[in-house]
Amino acid sequence: MRNIMIEIEYDGTNYSGWQIQQNAPSIQEEIAKALKKVTGEEITTHGSGRTDAGVHAQGQVASFQLHSKIPAERISFALNGKLPRDITILEAKEMPEDFHARYSAIGKRYGYCIMNNTHGSALLRNYCYHVPYKLDLQKMKQASETLLGTHDFKGFMASGSQVKSTVRRIDEINFDTQGSQIWITMQGNGFLYKMVRIIVGSLVGIGTGKIKEEALQNILETQNRRVAVKTAPAQGLYLQKVFYPLTHQGHCIII
Repeated sequence: MRNIMIEIEYDGTNYSGWQIQQNAPSIQEEIAKALKKVTGEEITTHGSGRTDAGVHAQGQVASFQLHSKIPAERISFALNGKLPRDITILEAKEMPEDFHARYSAIGKRYGYCIMNNTHGSALLRNYCYHVPYKLDLQKMKQASETLLGTHDFKGFMASGSQVKSTVRRIDEINFDTQGSQIWITMQGNGFLYKMVRIIVGSLVGIGTGKIKEEALQNILETQNRRVAVKTAPAQGLYLQKVFYPLTHQGHCIII
Protein backbone atom coordinates (compact mmCIF):
# COMPACT_ATOMS: atom_id res chain seq x y z
CA MET A 1 0.00 0.00 0.00
CA ARG A 2 1.18 3.50 -0.85
CA ASN A 3 0.52 6.49 1.40
CA ILE A 4 -0.49 9.57 -0.58
CA MET A 5 -0.96 13.18 0.54
CA ILE A 6 -3.04 15.65 -1.45
CA GLU A 7 -3.40 19.39 -0.96
CA ILE A 8 -6.87 20.65 -1.85
CA GLU A 9 -8.48 23.96 -2.70
CA TYR A 10 -12.25 24.20 -2.67
CA ASP A 11 -15.20 26.53 -2.72
CA GLY A 12 -17.41 25.26 0.11
CA THR A 13 -20.55 27.11 -1.00
CA ASN A 14 -22.40 24.10 -2.40
CA TYR A 15 -21.26 21.52 0.16
CA SER A 16 -22.28 20.37 3.62
CA GLY A 17 -18.65 20.55 4.65
CA TRP A 18 -15.62 18.27 4.40
CA GLN A 19 -17.02 15.12 6.00
CA ILE A 20 -19.26 12.61 4.21
CA GLN A 21 -22.87 12.92 5.33
CA GLN A 22 -26.08 11.15 4.38
CA ASN A 23 -28.22 12.99 1.83
CA ALA A 24 -25.87 15.99 1.57
CA PRO A 25 -22.91 16.64 -0.77
CA SER A 26 -19.46 16.83 0.82
CA ILE A 27 -15.89 17.45 -0.30
CA GLN A 28 -14.72 14.09 1.06
CA GLU A 29 -17.41 12.25 -0.90
CA GLU A 30 -16.54 13.99 -4.18
CA ILE A 31 -12.86 13.10 -3.77
CA ALA A 32 -13.75 9.48 -2.93
CA LYS A 33 -15.86 9.24 -6.09
CA ALA A 34 -13.06 10.71 -8.19
CA LEU A 35 -10.53 8.28 -6.68
CA LYS A 36 -12.84 5.39 -7.51
CA LYS A 37 -13.06 6.50 -11.13
CA VAL A 38 -9.29 6.96 -11.42
CA THR A 39 -8.05 3.88 -9.52
CA GLY A 40 -11.03 1.52 -9.36
CA GLU A 41 -10.49 1.30 -5.59
CA GLU A 42 -12.77 2.17 -2.67
CA ILE A 43 -10.56 4.66 -0.84
CA THR A 44 -11.14 6.50 2.42
CA THR A 45 -9.49 9.90 2.68
CA HIS A 46 -8.46 11.38 6.02
CA GLY A 47 -8.61 15.17 6.15
CA SER A 48 -6.46 17.36 8.38
CA GLY A 49 -9.73 18.49 9.95
CA ARG A 50 -13.37 19.07 9.17
CA THR A 51 -14.62 22.27 7.63
CA ASP A 52 -18.28 23.18 8.07
CA ALA A 53 -20.89 23.82 5.41
CA GLY A 54 -19.99 26.91 3.40
CA VAL A 55 -16.38 27.11 4.63
CA HIS A 56 -13.66 27.29 1.97
CA ALA A 57 -10.12 25.94 1.76
CA GLN A 58 -6.99 27.20 0.08
CA GLY A 59 -4.79 24.48 1.53
CA GLN A 60 -6.75 21.58 3.04
CA VAL A 61 -4.67 18.40 3.30
CA ALA A 62 -5.85 14.80 3.10
CA SER A 63 -4.07 11.46 3.09
CA PHE A 64 -5.08 8.02 1.89
CA GLN A 65 -3.67 4.63 0.98
CA LEU A 66 -4.00 2.97 -2.40
CA HIS A 67 -2.69 0.03 -4.42
CA SER A 68 -2.68 1.76 -7.82
CA LYS A 69 0.74 2.31 -9.38
CA ILE A 70 -0.23 5.65 -10.93
CA PRO A 71 2.73 8.02 -10.32
CA ALA A 72 2.08 10.41 -7.43
CA GLU A 73 2.80 13.44 -9.59
CA ARG A 74 0.01 12.36 -11.97
CA ILE A 75 -2.65 11.84 -9.31
CA SER A 76 -3.59 15.53 -9.10
CA PHE A 77 -4.12 15.72 -12.87
CA ALA A 78 -6.17 12.52 -12.91
CA LEU A 79 -8.39 13.58 -10.02
CA ASN A 80 -8.94 17.10 -11.35
CA GLY A 81 -10.28 15.55 -14.53
CA LYS A 82 -13.02 13.83 -12.50
CA LEU A 83 -13.80 16.42 -9.82
CA PRO A 84 -16.35 19.27 -9.96
CA ARG A 85 -14.81 22.60 -10.89
CA ASP A 86 -15.22 23.97 -7.35
CA ILE A 87 -12.71 21.38 -6.02
CA THR A 88 -9.08 21.36 -7.17
CA ILE A 89 -6.21 19.11 -6.15
CA LEU A 90 -3.20 21.43 -5.99
CA GLU A 91 -0.57 18.79 -5.33
CA ALA A 92 -0.15 15.08 -4.66
CA LYS A 93 2.88 13.45 -3.05
CA GLU A 94 3.90 10.03 -1.82
CA MET A 95 4.58 10.13 1.91
CA PRO A 96 6.18 7.91 4.57
CA GLU A 97 3.81 5.21 5.83
CA ASP A 98 3.44 6.91 9.23
CA PHE A 99 2.14 10.17 7.75
CA HIS A 100 -1.48 11.04 8.55
CA ALA A 101 -3.07 14.29 7.42
CA ARG A 102 -4.79 14.83 10.76
CA TYR A 103 -2.57 13.23 13.38
CA SER A 104 0.75 14.41 11.91
CA ALA A 105 -0.34 18.06 11.73
CA ILE A 106 1.31 20.47 14.17
CA GLY A 107 -0.49 23.67 13.23
CA LYS A 108 -2.99 25.45 11.00
CA ARG A 109 -3.59 28.88 9.58
CA TYR A 110 -7.10 30.22 8.94
CA GLY A 111 -8.11 33.38 7.15
CA TYR A 112 -11.40 35.22 7.58
CA CYS A 113 -12.72 37.81 5.12
CA ILE A 114 -14.96 40.69 6.23
CA MET A 115 -16.57 42.98 3.67
CA ASN A 116 -16.82 46.27 5.56
CA ASN A 117 -18.89 48.63 3.43
CA THR A 118 -22.45 49.88 3.19
CA HIS A 119 -24.01 47.61 0.59
CA GLY A 120 -21.87 44.49 0.48
CA SER A 121 -21.01 42.73 -2.77
CA ALA A 122 -23.15 40.61 -5.06
CA LEU A 123 -20.04 38.84 -6.36
CA LEU A 124 -18.46 38.16 -2.96
CA ARG A 125 -21.57 37.35 -0.93
CA ASN A 126 -20.51 33.68 -0.62
CA TYR A 127 -16.90 34.52 0.23
CA CYS A 128 -17.00 37.32 2.82
CA TYR A 129 -18.98 38.34 5.90
CA HIS A 130 -20.71 41.63 5.16
CA VAL A 131 -20.52 44.09 8.07
CA PRO A 132 -22.22 47.40 7.11
CA TYR A 133 -21.08 49.27 10.24
CA LYS A 134 -17.71 50.99 10.53
CA LEU A 135 -15.23 48.84 12.45
CA ASP A 136 -12.64 50.20 14.87
CA LEU A 137 -9.67 48.08 13.79
CA GLN A 138 -7.40 49.48 16.48
CA LYS A 139 -9.70 48.23 19.22
CA MET A 140 -10.03 44.86 17.49
CA LYS A 141 -6.25 44.48 17.19
CA GLN A 142 -5.64 45.42 20.82
CA ALA A 143 -8.34 43.05 22.05
CA SER A 144 -7.02 40.16 19.93
CA GLU A 145 -3.66 40.28 21.71
CA THR A 146 -5.42 38.82 24.76
CA LEU A 147 -5.79 35.54 22.86
CA LEU A 148 -2.13 35.06 21.94
CA GLY A 149 -0.34 32.23 23.68
CA THR A 150 -1.67 29.07 25.32
CA HIS A 151 -5.11 29.21 26.93
CA ASP A 152 -8.15 27.10 27.65
CA PHE A 153 -10.43 28.18 24.79
CA LYS A 154 -13.51 26.30 25.97
CA GLY A 155 -15.49 29.56 25.95
CA PHE A 156 -14.73 29.91 22.24
CA MET A 157 -15.97 26.45 21.28
CA ALA A 158 -19.44 25.69 19.93
CA SER A 159 -21.44 22.81 21.37
CA GLY A 160 -21.25 19.48 19.57
CA SER A 161 -17.55 18.77 20.04
CA GLN A 162 -16.16 15.97 22.22
CA VAL A 163 -12.47 16.84 22.28
CA LYS A 164 -10.50 15.67 25.31
CA SER A 165 -8.74 19.00 25.86
CA THR A 166 -9.82 22.54 25.02
CA VAL A 167 -6.33 24.00 25.57
CA ARG A 168 -4.86 25.47 22.39
CA ARG A 169 -2.06 27.86 21.42
CA ILE A 170 -2.50 30.85 19.10
CA ASP A 171 0.79 32.14 17.73
CA GLU A 172 -0.39 34.96 15.47
CA ILE A 173 -3.47 37.06 14.78
CA ASN A 174 -2.98 39.50 11.93
CA PHE A 175 -5.20 42.12 10.30
CA ASP A 176 -4.86 43.20 6.68
CA THR A 177 -7.03 45.77 4.89
CA GLN A 178 -7.58 45.49 1.14
CA GLY A 179 -10.02 48.19 0.06
CA SER A 180 -13.29 47.44 1.82
CA GLN A 181 -12.11 43.92 2.73
CA ILE A 182 -10.59 43.14 6.10
CA TRP A 183 -8.67 39.87 6.38
CA ILE A 184 -8.08 38.39 9.83
CA THR A 185 -5.60 35.52 9.86
CA MET A 186 -4.97 33.23 12.82
CA GLN A 187 -2.22 30.69 13.18
CA GLY A 188 -1.75 28.20 15.99
CA ASN A 189 -1.30 24.58 16.95
CA GLY A 190 -5.00 23.81 16.56
CA PHE A 191 -8.49 25.26 16.72
CA LEU A 192 -11.69 24.05 18.40
CA TYR A 193 -15.09 23.60 16.76
CA LYS A 194 -16.11 27.00 15.30
CA MET A 195 -13.41 28.69 17.41
CA VAL A 196 -12.19 31.02 14.66
CA ARG A 197 -15.73 32.10 13.78
CA ILE A 198 -16.60 32.78 17.43
CA ILE A 199 -13.43 34.84 17.85
CA VAL A 200 -14.19 36.83 14.70
CA GLY A 201 -17.78 37.42 15.81
CA SER A 202 -16.50 38.72 19.13
CA LEU A 203 -13.92 40.96 17.44
CA VAL A 204 -16.62 42.41 15.19
CA GLY A 205 -18.71 43.09 18.31
CA ILE A 206 -15.75 44.98 19.78
CA GLY A 207 -15.13 46.81 16.50
CA THR A 208 -18.73 48.04 16.33
CA GLY A 209 -18.86 48.92 20.04
CA LYS A 210 -21.52 46.34 20.90
CA ILE A 211 -19.26 44.69 23.46
CA LYS A 212 -16.27 45.98 25.44
CA GLU A 213 -12.63 45.28 24.64
CA GLU A 214 -12.37 43.24 27.85
CA ALA A 215 -14.93 40.74 26.51
CA LEU A 216 -12.30 38.34 25.17
CA GLN A 217 -10.50 38.22 28.51
CA ASN A 218 -13.85 37.64 30.25
CA ILE A 219 -14.64 34.71 27.95
CA LEU A 220 -11.22 33.17 28.63
CA GLU A 221 -11.62 33.55 32.38
CA THR A 222 -15.26 32.48 32.71
CA GLN A 223 -15.30 30.03 29.75
CA ASN A 224 -18.72 31.48 29.03
CA ARG A 225 -19.23 32.34 25.38
CA ARG A 226 -22.53 34.14 25.96
CA VAL A 227 -20.48 37.32 26.27
CA ALA A 228 -19.75 37.05 22.53
CA VAL A 229 -22.19 38.82 20.22
CA LYS A 230 -22.57 36.00 17.70
CA THR A 231 -20.64 33.45 15.66
CA ALA A 232 -19.41 34.90 12.38
CA PRO A 233 -20.95 33.17 9.33
CA ALA A 234 -19.24 30.29 7.55
CA GLN A 235 -18.75 31.88 4.14
CA GLY A 236 -15.98 34.22 5.31
CA LEU A 237 -13.75 31.41 6.62
CA TYR A 238 -10.84 29.82 4.74
CA LEU A 239 -8.51 27.01 5.84
CA GLN A 240 -5.33 28.46 4.35
CA LYS A 241 -2.56 26.06 5.33
CA VAL A 242 -1.76 23.00 7.42
CA PHE A 243 1.70 22.68 8.95
CA TYR A 244 3.69 19.48 9.42
CA PRO A 245 7.04 18.74 11.13
CA LEU A 246 10.36 18.52 9.31
CA THR A 247 10.22 14.73 9.52
CA HIS A 248 7.58 14.79 6.79
CA GLN A 249 9.46 16.54 4.05
CA GLY A 250 6.60 16.08 1.58
CA HIS A 251 4.78 19.05 3.10
CA CYS A 252 7.52 20.54 5.17
CA ILE A 253 6.85 23.68 7.15
CA ILE A 254 7.43 23.86 10.87
CA ILE A 255 6.08 26.47 13.29
